[in-house]
Amino acid sequence: MYAFLALLILILGSTIYFKLQKDLMLQTKRLELEEYSKELIDGLKLLHIYFDRYRTYPRNPLYRSAIYDADKVLIFSTLKDPEDVQLDKVIYTTPKHQIQYIHVLDSYYLGAKYVVVEIDEDRSWYHAAWRNILIYGGATLALFLLAGAVLVRLFLAPMRNAIHLLDRFIKDTTHELNTPVNAILTNIEMIDADRLDERTAKKIKRIEIGARTISNIYQDLTYLVLHHQIASQDSEVDLSALVRERVEYFRILAESKKIRIETDIQPGVRLFVDEGKMARLVDNLLSNAVKYNRRGGEIFVRLRPGELLVQDTGVGMDEKAVGEVFKRYKRFDESVGGFGIGLNIVAMIAKEYGLKIEIRSKIKRGSEVYVRW
Repeated sequence: MYAFLALLILILGSTIYFKLQKDLMLQTKRLELEEYSKELIDGLKLLHIYFDRYRTYPRNPLYRSAIYDADKVLIFSTLKDPEDVQLDKVIYTTPKHQIQYIHVLDSYYLGAKYVVVEIDEDRSWYHAAWRNILIYGGATLALFLLAGAVLVRLFLAPMRNAIHLLDRFIKDTTHELNTPVNAILTNIEMIDADRLDERTAKKIKRIEIGARTISNIYQDLTYLVLHHQIASQDSEVDLSALVRERVEYFRILAESKKIRIETDIQPGVRLFVDEGKMARLVDNLLSNAVKYNRRGGEIFVRLRPGELLVQDTGVGMDEKAVGEVFKRYKRFDESVGGFGIGLNIVAMIAKEYGLKIEIRSKIKRGSEVYVRW
């Protein structure tokens, strides 16, 4: 915006400068053309008096001329283009680079009311004006941009510091979350559920659901903050085993909302990707399918060579929402948790590996997310 405004100011200033230079040139030439017009009028006066004797229109190699009557009808002309004369002006330039000066006669000689004197325009002023505009305008624009860059750095410094502190806070927070969450999940897995009474087992299950939810958020935040610092470890990944494993991980979360997960996973599907990033992609698709599903709904996961489908029977989205679904921090249902970063991470991973994401959704009917490669 600053650069645009600076350029606009320079264009306005250059236009004014160019017009002033042109006016200065015309005023300088006007004195010369006035002298030529006086010479022509004297010649017309003589011709008017001695018309029967001479009958020769006055000519001069220094200029061209024409005379018009009171009705602006051409009487005689030596101009290059007498049809384009503007008799309502005093001095001006023509499109063909001539300067024309109009003098209105007090006495009618040979019936003439208007005398036009024309010379070729000296274009040196034009080239000099453009040279000055380019040199001084370019230097001024460079100074504007340099000053703008300095000002932007000064004004954005507090924001940059705040973002840096926020990044540090997120990194530190996610690091502190990891250890207790893993400890909770590890200890829950070590508990023999068969030896617990039903009431205690339900409490343990709720703890596990909460811990898994926090763990998923931790993984998202870690990827969002550190993905550009971690090199991809690409390898031939057994996608069938990976998807089956992630479905089982999310099955306990789905069961808490009475959601049934059905799968149709073809064995042996492999893809050359980073296994951790592919797990993030699948986790976020499954997490959204659980999060935005209705209680007692269904999730269908299908894997085929070249395609992964995650389908739910949730709240669905309209066309506008589908178009904005990959924007970071964009949330379409404030009643559920999350930060609005899940599908943004999916889009980032898909872009990195050239995967194509297609979403089909209908309000209150659910959504279908296709990942193709």
